[in-house]
Amino acid sequence: VQLQASGGGLVQPGGSLRLSCKASGTIFSVNDMGWYRQAPGKQRELVASIARGGSTHYAESVKDRFTISRDNAKNTVSLQMYSLKPEDTAVYYCNAEGLSTPWGTVFNSWGQGTQVTVSS
Repeated sequence: VQLQASGGGLVQPGGSLRLSCKASGTIFSVNDMGWYRQAPGKQRELVASIARGGSTHYAESVKDRFTISRDNAKNTVSLQMYSLKPEDTAVYYCNAEGLSTPWGTVFNSWGQGTQVTVSS
């Protein structure tokens, strides 16, 4: 299963960006989907995740600023980011895990990463 992410870029502090990610390949079902980020010199961290049923989890640092959503029919996940801060600067990675077959072949895939830079 492959994930293709898009939507990164350069934005001024206080601005907004929307990231999107689509899963493709041999997919029976996608369970959890999420966005992670990795800033220079830091470990990759979870930004937000969303279960198939729609329940969400956010890192404390992005609560009330970021919104994660998904379209189960299209196997896509999006991250709408508002009120961006310089400390949000990082490479953002999408992640998805699920089943490739009805009999339980598990996948856990990562997108290629998209750069988000928040700077004036």
